[in-house]
Amino acid sequence: MSKSKNDKELDKMYKELIDTKNRENEGNRLLRFFIGLLMLGGGLFMIFQNINVSSNWGGYFFHIGSFHLANGMIMLPAIIGIAMLFLMRRKIYGWVVLSIGVVIILLSVLLTTHLQWRTTSAYVFIIMFGMTAAGAGLVLRELFRKD
Repeated sequence: MSKSKNDKELDKMYKELIDTKNRENEGNRLLRFFIGLLMLGGGLFMIFQNINVSSNWGGYFFHIGSFHLANGMIMLPAIIGIAMLFLMRRKIYGWVVLSIGVVIILLSVLLTTHLQWRTTSAYVFIIMFGMTAAGAGLVLRELFRKD
């Protein structure tokens, strides 16, 4: 059985229609992805705007539990590492000590940081977390879509 000329033309038009729909769907998918990304970013921005960050690192002592250390002592490994870079022939030891000093300084700042949520209305709270959840859902749906 051979297809008639009209059947072949109909098949060709059907394939073109399906291709056009697939191209339009890809554009919509990309649009949904970027809208989700904007919603996710906007929600996270609003959340982070409502968090107060403070630190008590400027005090005289840095303490973890009952262990107290003067803030100047925290800087000591970094200062020794810098001196070792200029004094020693093998600079690797100076870099190691300096790196340890920088890590200690960063940890001391992070460990003395306090986060506090600002007072906000329930409406703003729902908008913030709703935008974040909806945006994340759109982004994840488009990223992990199976076609």
